Amino acid sequence: MREAQAEREALATTAKTVRAMAADLDLERPPTPALPDGAAYQQIMDVFEHERRPLRARDLCLALDLPLMPKHVEGIRAKLKRLVSLGFLDETEPGLFAQPGPQAPTAPADQRPDPAQRAKR
Repeated sequence: MREAQAEREALATTAKTVRAMAADLDLERPPTPALPDGAAYQQIMDVFEHERRPLRARDLCLALDLPLMPKHVEGIRAKLKRLVSLGFLDETEPGLFAQPGPQAPTAPADQRPDPAQRAKR
């Protein structure tokens, strides 16, 4: 009986501590995850801030002055996927990445009409 009473008192103390800690938490707004370590992630986010449109890994390579070699494009794509999993970017369609929230409805560079085609219209 004494063991049960001691356990009950310990649980009451724990519950009191948890309630005090929970009062300090801002449950309305969850904490924002930190951007992964590495300059490449910050450079990628800077390109999205500057461009303000959905981009593909190939577009990022061009913007970051990386050679358009498969190893660079795939490396950027992997970083983009990680940024999606952390909530920094959205993959609006396969291979097309954008910042979450409202953006200008601009077609990505590889889907824009060719200026010569527009002149023919």
